[in-house]
Parts: sequence; structure tokens; C-alpha cells
Amino acid sequence: MDDGYRNTNQVSDDYRYQDGSYDTPNDGYYRGGDEPAQDEDAQSDVTEGHDEDDEVYEGEYQGIPHPDDIKEKQKKRAPAVDDEYRDRADLMAERMEDEEQLAHQYENIIEECGHGRFQWTLFFVLGLALMADGVEVFVVGFVLPSAEKDMCLSSSNKGMLGLIVYLGMMVGAVLLGGLADKLGRKQCLIISLAINAAFAFLSSFVQGYGFFLFCRLISGLGIGGTLPIVFAYFSEFLSREKRGEHLSWLCMFWMIGGIYASAMAWSIIPHYGWGFSMGTKYHFHSWRVFVLVCALPCIASLVALKFMPESPRFLLEIGKHDEAWMILKQVHDTNMRAKGEPERVFTVSYIKTPKQVDEFIEIQSSTGTWYQRWLVRITTTLKQVWDNVLYCLTAQYRMNTLMLAVVWFTMALSYYGLIVWFPDMIRYFQDEAYDSRVKIFDEEEVSHFTFNFTLENQIHRNGEYRNDKFIGMKFKEVRFEDSLFEDCYFEDVRSTETFFENCTIISTVFYNTDLYEHKFINCRLINSTFMKEKEGCHIDFEEDNDFLIYLVSFLGSLSVLPGNIISALLMDKIGRIKMIGGSMLISAVCCFFLFFGNSESAMIGWQCLFCGASIAAWNALDVITVELYPTDKRATAFGILNGLCKFGAILGNSIFSSFVGITKVVPILLASSALVGGGLLALRLPETREQVLM
Repeated sequence: MDDGYRNTNQVSDDYRYQDGSYDTPNDGYYRGGDEPAQDEDAQSDVTEGHDEDDEVYEGEYQGIPHPDDIKEKQKKRAPAVDDEYRDRADLMAERMEDEEQLAHQYENIIEECGHGRFQWTLFFVLGLALMADGVEVFVVGFVLPSAEKDMCLSSSNKGMLGLIVYLGMMVGAVLLGGLADKLGRKQCLIISLAINAAFAFLSSFVQGYGFFLFCRLISGLGIGGTLPIVFAYFSEFLSREKRGEHLSWLCMFWMIGGIYASAMAWSIIPHYGWGFSMGTKYHFHSWRVFVLVCALPCIASLVALKFMPESPRFLLEIGKHDEAWMILKQVHDTNMRAKGEPERVFTVSYIKTPKQVDEFIEIQSSTGTWYQRWLVRITTTLKQVWDNVLYCLTAQYRMNTLMLAVVWFTMALSYYGLIVWFPDMIRYFQDEAYDSRVKIFDEEEVSHFTFNFTLENQIHRNGEYRNDKFIGMKFKEVRFEDSLFEDCYFEDVRSTETFFENCTIISTVFYNTDLYEHKFINCRLINSTFMKEKEGCHIDFEEDNDFLIYLVSFLGSLSVLPGNIISALLMDKIGRIKMIGGSMLISAVCCFFLFFGNSESAMIGWQCLFCGASIAAWNALDVITVELYPTDKRATAFGILNGLCKFGAILGNSIFSSFVGITKVVPILLASSALVGGGLLALRLPETREQVLM
């Protein structure tokens, strides 16, 4: 900017002359030229003066002032002297006016700083944090097939482990998002990433289910705060023309996180021998290595974030003018040097700071004990966060908040519900195909034979087995019905989904097997002996096709790439509202095609189409949520809405998975109707692409 910009700011913001007195910015910073207030007596009014049009020098006669003029000036000066006696509504009105002036001035400053090396550096640092959020969503799903064996997890345990991460993310989004508006974007993002990294690392070593569940809960709480903070943080370094596009590019890192998790799971987890054991109680298998590797993006972002500055927009909101000015100058100088123009001077000399109305409690070190002082600080901060939450429901923002809440919830219910439903349906189709290949043996008679090979997917009815040996073998999906076993010997036998129903077992020995009592249903055991049963979990686990699980997740993550590119290029051209509404309605149409998905390949194809169509709505929701709220409420509002999104994800996972194998109609109609309703409601939201960031 030229020097005129600097002079304009100085004239319009630094000093104003009204009714014979200077009106200076009330920000607590000293500037040369500020004079002490004159005594309210006739002599000073007679001998001194100033007018916008004429210079009046000391000693020049101006006439005797009228008493009403003196009273008027006293009224004007009184509020500037003592704010504590002013009505809070007046202070808030003055702050709102200051914030509006700051918003336009800050937009001009960001434009002067330009878009360059600094923003791209911050882009990749925050992108790693967003990537860690994407990884967290996939980790539990990938490790469950292996972790269930190590921890002996029942179906209900597995379901709780899948939902606990979303529960933690829901709480973390609201709590850490609210704290980011009080403690700062950078500080709260560091706290968020540190919590996630520490407990993700710890979860890879713990052996018990309860402790592992707790670690994933706290890990989810930490990573839950990243999404609202990252978007609020990055948006405050972007100009109006760049904001929609570059926030959409940032969303690509969530996709990269999904691809990274799928690739690492594919390359690490199948190598079950990658680990070590300490005795019989402690085992560190390959899935635990995978959990460690998944923490790397979070750790990398945490380290890089230490070298990035706090958001200057946040600093201005809390009255830290000088720190904000220094950071903006750093942004300007970094970009200008990268452009080969190091001689360009940062022309801004003063930035408007809003009036501070929050009541901060300073506690002396001699007051109370250390935990009492911390308790007061924590409760005060949490009260301020709660006030911010309530502010989002005041008349000014209530309608926008409620409409956004419905759109976020319907989008999450449909998306996360279907994302779980797709793999479950693919697994259901696999089970149907597997069951169709079952071999049935009726009334077979086998005697003096040694079985030392695997029996799989078989049903044996009314058979007779005498003096047979079953040694070093495995039963997989085998059922014996109404059969006779006499003088048989079972040794070193493993079984999965194998049962004996209505069988008679006479003089038979079971040595070192996992044929436990619950696998004999309505059987008669006569003179039979069970010796040295296999130790470990007594639960039969489904044999999952790990390759297919990783492939489906990988393709689902990769399929959003075209949608990400399109949304980034068109976000500032067609607007946020049309992007949300159009994307959700197209996604609803994709849902109806799921009626024709009657095979694994068809379901994978429709999953990719649905993910690619819906990603534009997610990106536009992130952008409009950032732009609809002021700086001191932005992360709080984003956290509330994102927390509601995670609640929708929990409901979607629970509801949709319960209909697998029963009917496709309910999940498809529920998802499509939610998307249509949310998309139509989104069209009533205000467009924000032309407004400055308040």
C-alpha cells in the first residue's frame, strides 16, 4: 500500500477532534502527541483551542465559553475516565463498533501482507493437524480385527470401542474450541495435539481393554479440538478473496489422512510377527506398531507449530496491539522476501483494538493456596467459555446457529452412517457367498482315520465317528449335528465358529484344544475327558478379509479428490450456499442408486460416488461456519457444531449398522431424506463470500 493508506489510518483511527477536544483510541497504548486532560476552568478554555479548519495558538482570545458548552464537554469526557460505572450494554455497543472498524482495517492489512510463503508454510503445518484428525477416524476400524484377538473383545466391546472415539471428539470439539477463543488458537491447538499424541502413543502399549478404551477416549478428546481450531486459525491469515479456496484446499489433508491410514494398515498390520512378547502376559504385535505410526502426523504438526505465531486477529481481540502488529509485519516481510521485494515496507502503524469488557481476575501469589488460585482461574475461564456458548444462541446468531446445527447433523448422520454401512454390507455379501458354498455330509461313517488337515465351511449330519483321531488341525465354520463320536481323540485342535449340536460323545479325550463347553449344545458327554484346554480368549472371531477392508477405505478416501478440487476452484465463484445445497442434493440422488447395489463391486462403486459428491458440502460447511461468527466466538461456534456432528456420527453408526442383513430400505431412505432436508435448509443460510471476517 502507498503512504496515503498509512496517513489515512493515522488520521481516521489515531486521533479525532470533536467539539474542541481530542478523542483518542482507548487501547492503553501510549502514542506521541497525547496530552493530559486540561482543567475544566475558564482560563484554559479562553486561552487554548483547536479547530479542524483553523489553527488557534495559545494566548489567542476566543471569547468567554458558554456554561452549556462546558457541561457538554464534561459529559463527553466522563465515560472515558471511568468505564466501570458505564452500563455493560453501552460498552458492548462500543465494542461492536470497534470490531466492525477493525474487521475492515484488518482485511486491508491482510491484503497488504499478501498471500505467499507464510500462508503456505502455515497451510502445511495445520494440514498435518487436520491429517491427524482424519487418521484418528480410521485407526480403530483397522486395528479391531487384530486387537479383538489380543484383548478378547466381544461384539459389544468392539462396538463401544468404535463409538468411544467419536464421543471423545464430540467433547473435545466443544471444550477445546471454546478455550481457543479465550486462550488463543496456537496454545489450544498445541494442547489438543499434545493430548492426542500422548494418549495415542500410550494406547499402543497398554494390554487391558479398559485402559485401551480410556486412552482412545482421551486421544479422541484431544484430536476433537483440532478441526474447529485449525479452520479458525488459518482463516485469520487469509484475505476475503483467498479464504474460500484455500480453506477448501486445506480440507484435502483429511483425505490424505485417510489414505495414509489405509496404506500404513495395509503394509503393517498383516505382518503379525512384527512385534515382541514379554512372557505370556505382554504382547506387542504389528497392529500396535500401526497405532504408533498413525501418531506421526500429529507429532510432526506439534513440533512445527512451535515455530508458528499466534493469530494476530485473536491478539487484537484481547487488546494485544503490539504483538499483533509484530506478527503481521512478520507475515508481510516473509511474503515480500519470497516475492523478491524485500524493500517493500509494512506501512501500517496503528491497528484498531476493540474495547475490552471481559472481567479478568488477577490473583496475587500470596492469596490462598496454589490449587485455590488455579481453581479460580479455571472456573473463570470455563464460565467465559459457557458465556460464549450462550452468545451463539442470542437473537443475533440464533437462527443461523440452529440452521447450521440441522445441516451439520443431517450431513453427519447420513455420511458417517453410510460410511459404516458400506463395509458392513460388503461383509454381508461376502458371508452370503461363503454360506452358499457350504458342503453338507449326511450319514457318513468314518472309523480309524486321522484328521490332520483343515475342515472348513461344512455341515455333518447324522454321522458316526469311531476310533478316529483329530490331531494338529483346525475347524473353521464346521457344524456337527446329531452325530456320534466314540473312542475318539482330539489333540492340538483350533476352531472358529464350530459347534456340536445334539451329539453323543462317548469315551473321547480332548487334549490341548479350544473346544470349550459352550461349543457343545445339547450334547451328551459320557466318560469323556477334557485335559489342558488352550489358554487365551474363549471367543470365536470372524475371519475378516483385511485386504478388502483396507482397499475399501483407501478407495473411499481417494474418491473425494475430484470433489475437493472442484469445491476449491468453485467455492468463491458459485458461493458457499449453492455448494452445500447442491452437494447434499446430489448425494441424496446417489443414495437411491444404492438399491441397485447387490454385489461387492457395486457397493464399492456407489460408496466412491457418494463420498466424492458429499465432500463439497463438508468443505463449504467448514468455510461458512468460520465466516458467520465473529473472532471471539468463531472457534466456540465451530466446536459446538462439530460436536453436534460427532453426535450425529454416533447415531448414524448405531442406527445404520443395526439394519445390515435385514433391509436396505431404511438406511437408504433415512440417509437420502436427511440429505434432502439439510440441503434445502442450507439454501436459507446467508451467503458469506463477500463479507470480511468479523
